[in-house]
Amino acid sequence: MSPKAVKLIIPIVVLVAGVAGAVLLASSRRTPPRVEHISPGPLVETTTAHVSDVPVVVEGHGEVVAKVAVEVVPQVAGRVVEVSPSMVVGGFFDADEPLFVIDPRDYEFGVERAQAAVARAEVRFEQETAEAEVAREEWTELHPGEAPPSGLVVREPQVRQAQAELDAARADLDVARLSLERTRVSLPFDGVVVSESVDLGQFVTTGRALAMVYGTGEVEVRVPLESRDLSWFEIPGRPGDTGPRAEVSAAYAGTTYTWEGRVTRMEAQLDAASRMAHVVVEVARPYAGRDGRPPLMPNTFADVRIFGKTLDGVLPIPRHALREGSTVWVFADGVLRVRRVEVARADRGRAYISSGLEDGDQVIVSSLDVITDGMKVRIAGAGENEPPAQTDDGVDTSSATLDVSPADETSDRFSAIRDQRNAAGGVA
Repeated sequence: MSPKAVKLIIPIVVLVAGVAGAVLLASSRRTPPRVEHISPGPLVETTTAHVSDVPVVVEGHGEVVAKVAVEVVPQVAGRVVEVSPSMVVGGFFDADEPLFVIDPRDYEFGVERAQAAVARAEVRFEQETAEAEVAREEWTELHPGEAPPSGLVVREPQVRQAQAELDAARADLDVARLSLERTRVSLPFDGVVVSESVDLGQFVTTGRALAMVYGTGEVEVRVPLESRDLSWFEIPGRPGDTGPRAEVSAAYAGTTYTWEGRVTRMEAQLDAASRMAHVVVEVARPYAGRDGRPPLMPNTFADVRIFGKTLDGVLPIPRHALREGSTVWVFADGVLRVRRVEVARADRGRAYISSGLEDGDQVIVSSLDVITDGMKVRIAGAGENEPPAQTDDGVDTSSATLDVSPADETSDRFSAIRDQRNAAGGVA
C-alpha cells in the first residue's frame, strides 16, 4: 500500500472509531432517578391565645404644671427691712411663714391714730346719748303722757350720727391693723420660690409683683387623649369625687421614677388644633422625696398610665399579629387559616380579641410575603414527621447526595420564597 493511501485511511479509521465509542457510551448511560420535590411549607412562630380578664390601661403623655401658681404682690408700700432665708429661687417655705417684712412703723402709728379716733368717737357717742336722755326726761316732765312730735326734740339724729362716727372710727382701726399685718408678707400654703426680685432695703409699692411661687401640695399633668379612650375610665363629675388611679413616670439622670396620682377632671373644651380632650391627673406631694426619688417639678414631660375598666373574657395577642386591622393567621392541623376577628381594644403592644378566636388557638406571629388560606406551614422548633421523598421506582432518596449545578446554587438563594409560593399554590 502506498504511503499516500495510508495517510487517507488513518483519519477515516479514527473517525469511525470515535463515532462507535460515542454510540457505545450513549447506549450504556443510565437515566438519573427523578426526585419529586415536596414543599414542607415555610417556618412560622406562634403564640397561644388564652381567655382572660384584662384591666384596661390608657396610656398618654403630658406636661407637669403647678396646680397653684401665685405672684407675690405686696398690699402695702414701704422699705423692706427683713427677708426670709427661704426667699431665694428654689427655696421652700411653710404656710404663713413671712417671706419678707416691710417697715411697720408708719403702720403702727396709723393704728395708734385710729385708736385715738375711736376713743373720741366713743366719748362723742356717750355725750350724745346722755344729752338725749336728759331731753327725753324734760319732755316727759313738761308734757306728761304725750309723745315727742319729732326725734329732734330728744336728740335722736345726734345720737345716730355719733353712733355712725363711732362705727367708722372702729372700721378705720380695723383697716389700720390690717395694713400693719400686711407688712409681713406670707402665703397660706406651703410652696417653693420660682423667681424673686426683692432684697433688703428695697422700697416696694403696692401692685408690683416681687416673686413667683408654686404650691408644693399638688401638681397636675394635662394628658391629651383621643375621644375613644375616654370611654375606658370614669371621669369625676363633681369636685371631691374620687377618680381612677393613675401612674405618672418621668426620667431623671437616666433613671425612671414613678408617682401615684388620680384623675380629677377633664377640661371644658377640646384642643382647637388636635381635637383631643385634655384629662387632668393630680399628683399629691410631688416634692416629697422618698427612697431617693427626685421631685416631680413643673415643666417635666411625663408618661401617664390611667387604670380604667376591665375587659372580661378577651384573648390578648401581640399587636403585630393582627393583620389588616381585623384578621389573624391561625395554625391548625399543619396549615394556615385566616380568621376574621373583632377587636375590643388595641394598645401599643397588644390587641384584645372579643370574638373570632377560641381559647388555645395558636396565632401566627411571623410575617410571610405570600399566604393563602389553607397553605402548609411549619412551627419553628417543632419536629417534622413528613415521609421521605421517593423516586418513581420507589427508591428512597432522602439520604442521596446530589450534584448541584451553578444554576441550582443561584436558585437556592430564593428557596424561602419558592417554598411559600409552592405552599400557597403560587398565589401572591
